[in-house]
Amino acid sequence: MLNLLGVIIAFIVIIVLIRKKFNFGLSLILGSLIVGVFSLREIDPVDIPKAIIEASFYSFKTDQIVTQTIELALLMTLIFILAKLMQETGAITKLIDSLRTFFSKGGTLGVIPAVYGLMPVPGGALFSAPMINKEGDKYHLDKNQKNFLNIWFRHVWFPIYPISSAMILICSEKFSDINIYSLILANVPAFIAIIIIGFILLKKFITNAPKQQTNPTKDYSGLMFILPPIVPLVFYAVLQLFGFPQIRSFLIGVVFSIILVYFITNINRRDYIQALKKSLTWKLGVAIFGIMIFREMFEVSGANVIIADMIGNLPFPAIWMVALIPLLLGSLTGYNLGAIALSYFLVEPFFSYTGIGIIGLTSIIFMSSFVGYLVSPIHLCNVLSSDYLKTDTTRMYKMFIPAAVLLLLIHITIVVFSSGFLS
Repeated sequence: MLNLLGVIIAFIVIIVLIRKKFNFGLSLILGSLIVGVFSLREIDPVDIPKAIIEASFYSFKTDQIVTQTIELALLMTLIFILAKLMQETGAITKLIDSLRTFFSKGGTLGVIPAVYGLMPVPGGALFSAPMINKEGDKYHLDKNQKNFLNIWFRHVWFPIYPISSAMILICSEKFSDINIYSLILANVPAFIAIIIIGFILLKKFITNAPKQQTNPTKDYSGLMFILPPIVPLVFYAVLQLFGFPQIRSFLIGVVFSIILVYFITNINRRDYIQALKKSLTWKLGVAIFGIMIFREMFEVSGANVIIADMIGNLPFPAIWMVALIPLLLGSLTGYNLGAIALSYFLVEPFFSYTGIGIIGLTSIIFMSSFVGYLVSPIHLCNVLSSDYLKTDTTRMYKMFIPAAVLLLLIHITIVVFSSGFLS
């Protein structure tokens, strides 16, 4: 049982370090070592470095080099670079200016953060906060209503956005190993629900707002900047027809998009290179290695077998655990990728007791961790948006928590009743 105790201690250490803003990937690697040390009665000391190597680049089972973790780390880094390039070059701002042409009656209050949501970078709600603040003043919104709309609509794409790090991870071979578009299909009800809930509240907020004058000037030139976020999806769809692996398909598409930004923004080469340098980060790459190492160490320790053996004595439905553990970890970590990485293998032993197929279960885990992350007071978007708007995340909880809980209940209900189709 020492191995199980090691897992518990590792989780506590990881969550404390995350809340202290310590690097997520390094926190997971430290947690992996804790699990390994506490498991030395069940494993040999050499199994600890072997697990690290197995998770990173070499399979001892097949005696072959494996590149999945390296490719995934590279993909996450390149997605971040693409997102930052879109911001540094002003492409996102130009796209929003053009989209204003199509929306009126408060629609821009949803569209502005939603467009920024196409760029999945940590704390991205800060970029849309100034525009939401200015736009919200036209409709006499208070700062908590502005904050809610900024956070809610920034994350509207998460259930169906295939180049988000969380979705790529949970569909990867070491996790659910399902086609990413199968998960998107399962998440469509949640996507529709998050839009409807958001616009119902938006309309409620602007009910008594003064009538706005329409802008006769039409500007469509910025619409071309929707291409960089969409191109990777096209590459993925086409390359899948030729049997390319999911991650490599996205890699090719994202690299193409990074190059595309240079040509469609008319930026000079020196500024483009400077923007590229500012976009470089090692944190996401380390996070992916940390996730894979922690997962491998968890399996090597044998703690997963103990958890599976304990399930038969549970006095409540296993589906509750599949939903509640990711929800809790999402709230505690304020990090969707981290919540999925930590919760998936904890709830995996419950799968066979639910009567739901792997696609449906993956969808529940994804949305539960998302909802927990969405409302977490340490979620970076919440922290930065609240700080800019001079409020606090908890001050919008009276509208935020009911909306988020309703979203999750709708999604879980639909998944449970359509489980026969999601297998």
